[in-house]
Amino acid sequence: MNTHDQHDRGRPRRRTRTAGLIAAAGAAALTLTAGLATPLNPAPEQAQAKTQAKAEEGKKVLTVAVAQSVDSLSPFLAQRLVSTSMFRLTYEYLTNYSAKDNRAIAGLATKWEPSADKLTWTYTIRDNSKWSDGRQATAEDAAWTFNKMMTDEGAATANGNFVGNFKKVTAPSSTKLVIELKKPQATMAALDVPIVPKHVWEKVDDFSKFNNDKDFPVVGNGPFILTGYKADSYVRLKANKSFWRGAPKFDELVFRYYKDQDAAVAALRKGEVSFVAGSPALTPAQAASLKGDENIKVNDAPGRRFYALATNPGAQARDGETFGDGHESLLNQGVRQALFMAVDRKTVVDKVFQGHAVEGEGYIPPRFSTYYWKPTDGQKLAYDPEKAGQLLDEAGYKKNGDGKRVGKDGKPINYRILCHATDPNDKAVGKYLQEWWGELGIGVTLNCLDNVTDPWLAGTYDLAFDGWSVNPDPDFVLSIHTCGALPATPKDVGATDNFICDKKYDELYDQQLAEYDTAKRAGIVKQMESRLYDTGYMNVMAYPNAVEAYRTDQIKSITTMPEAAGNIYGQDGYWSWWSATPAAAGESSDDSSSTGVIIGIVAGVVVLASIGALFAVRRRSTAEDRE
Repeated sequence: MNTHDQHDRGRPRRRTRTAGLIAAAGAAALTLTAGLATPLNPAPEQAQAKTQAKAEEGKKVLTVAVAQSVDSLSPFLAQRLVSTSMFRLTYEYLTNYSAKDNRAIAGLATKWEPSADKLTWTYTIRDNSKWSDGRQATAEDAAWTFNKMMTDEGAATANGNFVGNFKKVTAPSSTKLVIELKKPQATMAALDVPIVPKHVWEKVDDFSKFNNDKDFPVVGNGPFILTGYKADSYVRLKANKSFWRGAPKFDELVFRYYKDQDAAVAALRKGEVSFVAGSPALTPAQAASLKGDENIKVNDAPGRRFYALATNPGAQARDGETFGDGHESLLNQGVRQALFMAVDRKTVVDKVFQGHAVEGEGYIPPRFSTYYWKPTDGQKLAYDPEKAGQLLDEAGYKKNGDGKRVGKDGKPINYRILCHATDPNDKAVGKYLQEWWGELGIGVTLNCLDNVTDPWLAGTYDLAFDGWSVNPDPDFVLSIHTCGALPATPKDVGATDNFICDKKYDELYDQQLAEYDTAKRAGIVKQMESRLYDTGYMNVMAYPNAVEAYRTDQIKSITTMPEAAGNIYGQDGYWSWWSATPAAAGESSDDSSSTGVIIGIVAGVVVLASIGALFAVRRRSTAEDRE
């Protein structure tokens, strides 16, 4: 799943904010009332609370403040980074990625071997991995997981791209998994799919609707076990003491959702949380304010994300029907390239990210050096407003007497740009776009929403701030721009990121997927990046750093990925939270303790429950969303 940051096939409506607040307030009131003594019930609840506090006393709890809410706890549906990160912690994948160099290493499988023609892959499944209910994890669980994805469209929602080329999957024995392919597939050591327990999941009737959020603890075999969840509030996990690689050093791990990132930073200062991830990274101002604080360490390292501006190329379905209302001018490649040339990426990096990013060029961040691509000097669409104006003139979109560019309908062009209400970078860049494109005679209206799902999937936008977290193997982020990722009909939801459908790109995608030679495959991937760049559909403006912070009086040490200089939150594995070592009591410079953190969590849950509404299933995933 790594992004996993994968597909989205349904968009149930969110409950209204008013209804959600009423329901949450009612729940909170009931919770508080239940704890009060009455003539008929003098003190049992108080006694229970004391018992609970005593049971939790001494536990080592690591609390992570996150800026995303969970979209689903089903590994077959979820796309958001916060959700897919949970699956890295609660389920084993066939393979994992080395924290040192991103190479494929053992996971649930201890080894994997292809046949001579590379159309049959045999995996040896370890015999020392158990589900948290005590049953053995076997090759049959893996075969069932893949077969369910191959035969059930709902189960293929999040990771269907990995099994689209599978011909047959069998488990000849408990430790032997065999996957037969239709044609060669280079991702066989990078199948980012959580393997689930067959005996639990075979009871599910409708995978497209089952969110796995009612019964706890959730049966898994990863380093942590999912034990509790409240929508738009928190996810609680406990250490899996029987994890084959060794138990985590913290007893509990809590992900707490903060819509207001300044509040999350304040909570870090108070010791109420152990770690802050940001939205999706800390802002330069937040990072700067924390660097001088005692017991707080800021991690600022090259990230695995790209930050882009995507154009609506004309929303369409695989059946050929078009929908949405994207501006007709964006169907013109010259117009899209002109818009590229009217964006000053250096200003975006220097002024918006304040140096905590690298100028964007190709689709894959420089951190993944094998696939990183840069345009040639003659190809580069450098910042050149004058040239951009010429391209617009040549495309037939000239200025009227008022200096406004006019569309084919004779009306001044005004682009609607979708942005995330919680991301300050979107708003900041949006203001620059209003200035830069205004000089070209083009109007810009920022449509900043808490949930961009509905207009994005409906194609009712002109451009959108976009981005993804990229995996060591880039197949997923490449697949979301293929024609096959389009929705089957306008009523469906496909795996597409932005409705791009380009036959040349598709041909290259098929070639890279079938190429096992790493150097040759990288060459094809770079051709795909070049194609995306030239067509102007995706303007990658920056590669943001991973800027995050944690309390050193709560976390003594933690592994980044890559180990030399990498991120902590949202890794392509479970190394950070699995390796995290609690600070000894004597190392704390204040009165913060595990018990104090737990109390903060309980209080925070009551407060944050007021934000809770039924979470929207499979909301729109973008850069910060997918792994």
